[in-house]
Amino acid sequence: MNNVVLLVDDDSDDSELFGEALQEIAPAVNCFFAVNGQEAFTMLQKIGQPDIIFLDINMPVMNGWECLAKLKTTSGFQTIPVIMYSTASHQKDIELAAETGATSFLSKPHDYKNLKDILKQLLTHVEKGTLDTLGPVVN
Repeated sequence: MNNVVLLVDDDSDDSELFGEALQEIAPAVNCFFAVNGQEAFTMLQKIGQPDIIFLDINMPVMNGWECLAKLKTTSGFQTIPVIMYSTASHQKDIELAAETGATSFLSKPHDYKNLKDILKQLLTHVEKGTLDTLGPVVN
């Protein structure tokens, strides 16, 4: 594991909570942030290939669906595990995430402890190389 996570989310409060939770459970992990898909690609040019990308759906400039499609068709980025990370959890979004190549779908937890527990679980899967066993939804 390179110990690198990229969160792409335009909600600064959600990003701050995510970063704090990740810092508490895995201080050695470097978390980078982008506010939209276009900025994510700029960030990827700087940091290289992260271990995992958390990608919000609704963002300005380049939304999560556009970013995911571009990631999965851009050489060098196709194999990066992507977790769609959204407040919505409609079945059609979960299905579209799987069809477009996302590793899984995670509804943003409303509880800080739950967020930490889920991130810990996901990082364990990253370290073991077992993210592909998650299924369409992370709980």
